[in-house]
Amino acid sequence: MSKNHVTPTRAQRRGGEASREKARTSRDDGGFIVGSEAMAKFNAIEGIRQSSESMKMFAAFERSGASDEERRRAIVDRHTRKG
Repeated sequence: MSKNHVTPTRAQRRGGEASREKARTSRDDGGFIVGSEAMAKFNAIEGIRQSSESMKMFAAFERSGASDEERRRAIVDRHTRKG
């Protein structure tokens, strides 16, 4: 195997597009963004469960196609004390 060899992703091997969940996982800026399914698994290990309200909120993000910035703003607004 040469140094320039790049292993294809699972989606590329199947010949299909990656799911939105997979597409939301990246390392473009040197950080690492974990998708919601992977985060749920991490949280389960820690004994953290997502509330039904949070699950509804994230499902609404997916349905509406909310941008990353819109998602962050909604989460911050929800958890910021007002008044």
